[in-house]
Order: sequence, then C-alpha cells, then structure tokens
Amino acid sequence: MATPHKLTPVTTPEPLALLDRDHSILAFNERVLDWAGREDVPLLERLRYLTIVSSNLDEFFEVRFEPHVMARRHAMQRGLPSPATFDALVASTQDLVRRQYELFNTVLMPAFDKHGVRVLSHGERNLTQRRWVQQYFEQEVQPLLVPVGLDPSHPFPQVANKSLNFIVRLTGHDAFGRKNEVAIVKVPRSLPRIIPLPAKLAGKRKLFVSISSVIRAHLQDLFPGREVTEFSQFRVTRHSDLAVDEEDVKNLRTALRQGLQHRHYGEAVRLEVSSGCSAFLSAFLEAQFELPAEAVFRVHGPVNLVRMSQMVDLVDLPGLRFEPYQASYPHQLQEGASIFDRLKQSDVLIHQPYESFEGVLDFLREAVNDPHVLAIKQTVYRTGANSVLMDLLREAVRRGKEVTVVLELKARFDEEANINWAEMLESIGAQVLYGVVGLKTHAKMMLITRREAGKIVRYAHLSTGNYNPGTARLYTDISHLTADRQLTADVDHVFVHLTGQNRLPRLNRLLLAPLQLHRKLMEKIQALGEASKAGQSTRLVAKMNALTDEPLIHALIDAGRAGVKIDLIVRGACMLPAQVPGYTENIRVRSVVGRFLEHSRVFYFQANDTQSLYLSSADWMNRNMMRRVELAWPVTDPVLRQRVLQECLDVYLQDQTNAWELQPNGQYTRVSGFNRKNAISAQATLMKRYAAKDANKPK
Repeated sequence: MATPHKLTPVTTPEPLALLDRDHSILAFNERVLDWAGREDVPLLERLRYLTIVSSNLDEFFEVRFEPHVMARRHAMQRGLPSPATFDALVASTQDLVRRQYELFNTVLMPAFDKHGVRVLSHGERNLTQRRWVQQYFEQEVQPLLVPVGLDPSHPFPQVANKSLNFIVRLTGHDAFGRKNEVAIVKVPRSLPRIIPLPAKLAGKRKLFVSISSVIRAHLQDLFPGREVTEFSQFRVTRHSDLAVDEEDVKNLRTALRQGLQHRHYGEAVRLEVSSGCSAFLSAFLEAQFELPAEAVFRVHGPVNLVRMSQMVDLVDLPGLRFEPYQASYPHQLQEGASIFDRLKQSDVLIHQPYESFEGVLDFLREAVNDPHVLAIKQTVYRTGANSVLMDLLREAVRRGKEVTVVLELKARFDEEANINWAEMLESIGAQVLYGVVGLKTHAKMMLITRREAGKIVRYAHLSTGNYNPGTARLYTDISHLTADRQLTADVDHVFVHLTGQNRLPRLNRLLLAPLQLHRKLMEKIQALGEASKAGQSTRLVAKMNALTDEPLIHALIDAGRAGVKIDLIVRGACMLPAQVPGYTENIRVRSVVGRFLEHSRVFYFQANDTQSLYLSSADWMNRNMMRRVELAWPVTDPVLRQRVLQECLDVYLQDQTNAWELQPNGQYTRVSGFNRKNAISAQATLMKRYAAKDANKPK
C-alpha cells in the first residue's frame, strides 16, 4: 500500500493542552457505572452494567497500563519518586473500583435480596445448605483442584491472566517434615463462578453460592494435617496486546496462534486480592509478580465481578430486565422479495439495532442461492465464534461461487476465532487473505458480482459495524446496501488493492485510510473554517466512538476559532477540551451512554446550502487513520441523508436522559432535564419510531 500523505501539523497560535486519553477512558467507565446506580434501570440490567465496567477495566489494564507500570518500576529501581502520571491514574482507577464494589455490596445485593435473590456466604448458609455445598465441593470441585505447596522444587506456578486463584499460609510441616508455609490453589476456568442452589434448599427464593465461597469454606480439606492460618483469593491481570512483527514472519496465522499461547502469561500489570488479605500474603504476591504496591487492588467481594454476569443469565425474573425489544425487519425491504431488484430502484439504509441485521443476512443469502451470482468478496473483522454469516460463505463455496474473504487475524481478543474461521474457509476452497502487512483491515464491506442479461453488475454492503449478528442486536450501526455504479466500482477497486497489493486507482466516492481519509477530513474541516471566515453559515456535527487524533483535534479547534459551530457526539475517550474560553467556545462535546452501545460513525459538514454526510468504519484516532484500512463514504440520496441526519445526529443532540456534556476541565456533567417526566431519550425515541413503522408496514 502506498505511503500515507503526510500533513503539515495544524496548531493553534497558543497550543491548547489536550485532555489525557487514559483518564478519558476511565471517565467513560464512570458514565457506564452511572447506569448501574440508576434506580430507573431494571435491577438485573444494573448488575450487567456493573460487570461491563469490570470487563472494560480488564481491557484497560491489559492494553493501556503496562507503560505506566514499567515507568513506576524503573523509578523504584533508581530510587526516584513515583511518576505523577502513574500516581494520578492509579488513584482514579482505585476510586472507580472502590465505588463499583460499594455499589455492588450496599445497593445492588440488598436490592436483589428484596426480590428473593441472594448469593449466600458460608456464614449465611444453614446446616442443610452447608451439607449440599460440601457434597458439591467433594464431587464437582475438589477433584479438579491441585494445591501446590511452594518450595525449591515447587516454585511459584504460572498463573494465567485473569484466572481465579487462592493463596494460603499454613502452620506445621508437610509430609516430608519441611516448613513450606505458602501454597497456591488454582481454580479451573471450567468451574462455574455462580452456582444455583436446588429449589428444595431455596424455597421460593433464588439462592446462589459463589465458587470462591465454596472453596474458601473447604480450604482446610485441601491441606490435611496442617492448619490454614491466612488465605485470600487473588487474580492477576497481564499485558495482553499481541505484538507480532509481520515483516519478520513467514506465516502470520501461525505466528499469531503461537502468540496466543503466551498471551495468558504476559507482564503482570494489576493484582486483585480480598480486602482482608494479610500484609504478608499481599507482599508475597507483589514480589512474585514484581508489582508496586499501588497496583494491588483490595476488593470487598469477588475479585472478578465480570463473572457475576452469570447470575444475570440465571435469574428468570422478567420484571428485573429491560422490556424485550424486537427489531423490525428493515422497512425499506420486503421480506421474501429480491433485494437485488429493490436496489435497482435506490439505495437502502438499515439502522441497527432498531432494524434487524437479518436484512444483511438476507442480502448474502440471496447471493448464495442465486445462480447468477458469480463471486462474493467480504472483509471480516469480528464475527464471533458461531456465525451464520460464515456458514453462508461456506455454502457459497459449496455452490461453486468464487468466495474471497479478507479476514483480519489481529482483531484484538478475537484472534483465535478468526484464525479458526480462516482455516475452515481455506480448507473448503475459499480464497482467504489477511490484508496488508502492518495494517489492520477494519473496513466493513461486502461485494456481490452478478451476471444480468450478459453484463456484470455489482451490489455492495458497507457498514459502520461488524458482521456479527450478536452485537448487531446491541450496537447502534448503519448498514448501507447499494447498486450505485460508482460506489460499487470503488469497493471493487479496494478489494483488488487489498488482495493484489496493486496501486489504487482514483476512487469516485470512497475515502480510504491510510491513503487519503485523514487528509480529506482535515481538508473538509479547514474548508469550513475558511467558509466561516468568508461569512458563510457553517456547521460540523460528527458522531464517533473516540476522538484522540491530535491533528484532527487541532483542526477542529482552529475551525471553531474561525466561527464554525461544532457538535461532537463522542461515546468514549475524547482528548478535545470543549468550551474553553478563547479556544473552543464553539465546540460542544457530548457522550451518550444508553441501553444500546453507540457505535455508528457519522460525519456531517455544512456551509450555507452545501452539505455532505459521510458514514464510516473509522473513529478519529491515529490508529484508525494511519495504521488501519478504513472506509468513509457519502450518503448522496437527499432522503436517506436527511434520515441519517435526524436519526444519528439531531436526536442525540436533543437527548436529555442519557447524555453527558464535556466541561473545560475534562469532567462530564449530565445534561439538564434528566429528571423531567418527558425528557427526551434518543434511543427510546428511535425504538418507538421503528415500532410504529413496523406496525404500519403492509404485511
């Protein structure tokens, strides 16, 4: 792929200090945690949001924290003070975790108890329940546990990333007369973390026990003849971002599979222990993992709140969940009718999850089953371990169609599933490629080539989100189906560029990263600034998941100073300080956190009566612009453009229920009107709108 166009950095006359990315990520998780504390949210959903925060923090430590730990470790070795950035980040993270467990213990668990749902500790279990737990331990748990007493021939065992373990301190001597006082007990991942008690022991209630409390109650049984004097559950988080030198390996798939074997044993970056863990055991673990004391998190409860999501799935009380939402079939399509014929009339947009992803699957199904379809090309970034889409591609190969898949092996934490899909597709004759060396293929596109009346006709699907039917029910995204000749020709050129590594011809409508997307966005922002200086009415509205690319941020600041009215809807990390006097008075930044994960990327530019609107797979991050293959494409149909403008931008700028506004100091405050009876919720508005469309659609 050609070298990306180098831009001259755009700076303000007096550079404005940008916000810290890591603290902005933590601020996003505070907004997610807010959902767990809201009394208007059903109780099981509140617990789910709490577990989402834990999952997000796991990834934060796995991906973002290692440089901070290394800096702290080097300072310790040189006798220097702890880096201020490390201290500030740890303090913010420790505070977030403290509030998380406080909410879990003092709000959510007592609320569940009122509904007859309880996780019983050993002390709360009656004699009959204790006997059942003991039998469960002896039959299901103990046979899988291997206590390891530590001595010179039994060093500290390898502890996998995010695994549950116990550390115990023992009195007396072992069977060989040695005083090895510390032992480790690993808890296999195959054991469920939340175990329901039988109905005969629970009565009319829903009672559970945690695997940690089951093992804790019977630790002594694992060390006959010795006394357990101290113990704690613990969990270590390790740096898990795979690093593979693609230019130095002959087979990327093989190298990644080998790397996956080592991911669970990367550099330790965080240690979680029970709040009552003794100073001796805590110091012992710190030394083993070479962690500073600040990286130890003492928690009052399960060291892995993520696994509490199992309880969400086990409790069958509909009143404690969101009202079920049934996505409507895409209203521009007719079930059972040919999508190819429909696209000959005009483009189709599908707004997920308000409209079903089934429309995209039906597009592919029709291609698979149509004898006139010659070839199917598709990119795959995340599709999940069980994928209807992959089954359809397999069937397409069986039917003799040319199937080409550009599959991204390095999709973070989906590497193993994607490697397995790659091997399956290759084994049946599909052409599988892994994109461009040094770049992740993050663009979402599908191209169908069909013979019609002796001519080759193309149909395409472009999307802001992944080809994953599961997340399509939970993430807001836009799917764009088209037979537009210019757009489909562009998609074909991009596929040929990715597969053949050929020079990319001039594209008609698509913008491609890392070649020109970043430059074109900069030009569009700067053009609005010039138009505003010339007295034109200008507006920029952009919706994305993260804003961390510094050149784009400074371009936005300059445009705002030139008079452009800018509204940014950024779900997660944002490094642009909004509403700073003299710099960003014209820039508002809001984040919307709701029932669905906001995932669509939409960019709108307007100067007087001239307007353009783009959909994209890319966030405004340096990695998306420079180290990934990404797409942005215009919505040229005026009706569809107005629909996207209303449904993806306008209604979110009016949200009074789930929106937060970024303040100049980097803090987020909830928008006014939250407590009003008729406060607007963007997602609720769209759910109602599509339900009404579905009800009025001819059957």
